Amino acid sequence: IRFILLQNRQGKTRLAKYYIPLEESEKHKVEYEVHRLVVNRDPKFTNFVEFRTHKVIYRRYAGLFFSLCVDMTDNELAYLESIHLFVEILDHFFSNVCELDLVFNFHKVYLILDEFILAGELQETSKRAIIERMGELEKLE
Repeated sequence: IRFILLQNRQGKTRLAKYYIPLEESEKHKVEYEVHRLVVNRDPKFTNFVEFRTHKVIYRRYAGLFFSLCVDMTDNELAYLESIHLFVEILDHFFSNVCELDLVFNFHKVYLILDEFILAGELQETSKRAIIERMGELEKLE
């Protein structure tokens, strides 16, 4: 995974995690381009779209777009499922997650993401294991 973006319909980035080094200006350009790519696509098309020399896999939940940029040779369906798993974990952790949860508890969202994806690779795919780990971290606070 090269980066993960959570953006609303207006293009505001609510979470951005880059696993490749990019300049700040390039990050803003990438976020703008990815948003333009996914927000204007017809819902009857696939959730995979070519982006530069890579592939963006995205999924829309309510008003948020969850986008992953991966290599062209990676398995799209595996990443589509991982987006869904990430949303399920957020939903469980925040009891019916919404955009405001992501904004006001961004540090917890990044913590969940770090339990799930490490250095651009899927680290843990067990929903139960991630939720248990987050429970342990909550007790420490």
